[in-house]
Amino acid sequence: MDALAEGPVSGPELADRLDVSRAAVWNHVEALREAGVAVESTADGYVVSEASGYAGEAIAYDLDAPFNIDYHDSVGSTNDRARELAGAGHAGVAVVADEQTASRGRLDREWVSPPGGVWLSVVVRPEAPPAHAPAYTLAMAVAVTRACREAGVDARIKWPNDVLVGDDEGDEAEPTERGGRKLCGVLTEMEGEAERVSWLVVGPGLNANIAPEDLPADAGATSLLAERGEPVDRRVIVQRILEEFDALTADLRGAVDAWEEYADTVGRRVRVDTPGGIVEGEAVGIEFPGALVVDTGEEMVRVTAGDCEHLRPVDR
Repeated sequence: MDALAEGPVSGPELADRLDVSRAAVWNHVEALREAGVAVESTADGYVVSEASGYAGEAIAYDLDAPFNIDYHDSVGSTNDRARELAGAGHAGVAVVADEQTASRGRLDREWVSPPGGVWLSVVVRPEAPPAHAPAYTLAMAVAVTRACREAGVDARIKWPNDVLVGDDEGDEAEPTERGGRKLCGVLTEMEGEAERVSWLVVGPGLNANIAPEDLPADAGATSLLAERGEPVDRRVIVQRILEEFDALTADLRGAVDAWEEYADTVGRRVRVDTPGGIVEGEAVGIEFPGALVVDTGEEMVRVTAGDCEHLRPVDR
């Protein structure tokens, strides 16, 4: 793919450069075509005219981020596959699947993952302490939000990792306790020592081209297809998520600032179910690496983990 991306290149030149037979070059070109990459044979050699399929080769083509693509038509869980790769020493890998058969969300909640979604998990080995891990979750939420907005859907983020569309105020759809209809969640898993992260797996699950009738009826969920009225190019969505995530994680503090820019939680009354009890009040900000600051009326509480519920105004 990298050699073809440089422009027209002949079969013999590819064979010499890659140290393979011309038959192997032809077989690989045919595999790319089957994967949705339009490779034309011209007088000057092979040239890619279009890459529109949803497969590893197509996603990798012209991707401006340092990730290898590990694509599956179907997999139990992209996060589980990513954990396997991380345990085997891999890094800079994006696991992508058309379908997950055993997916899960935060707190081992069920997450429906039929064909048509963007089921993605990224393996990274950052030079960072474990305490900074929440910032990677926030960075991924921002990356997904930006990709959704580029697709024409006005997405926002509920602390810490739900990407939503719509809200309780002025929205015609049935309101939910989330404050909107859920497009995406992010599941982050980590292994590390006291001072250093060994690996991080950051896995967004985005309802992309999923029909409304295929979404859980009682989950307050939506999809890009439902919001736009037409499908998105999932290949482009995955590429934009990976590119934004790569750029955001180069500056974690900047990523947290970007999260607040898209936050639907800040400025709302919230109730957060934390390991230490319920915290209720107004969410007034976010602090690095991802703590939600809640003004209870008596004190400022910094919440680092918990389930956040957006409360309706008291006059409703």
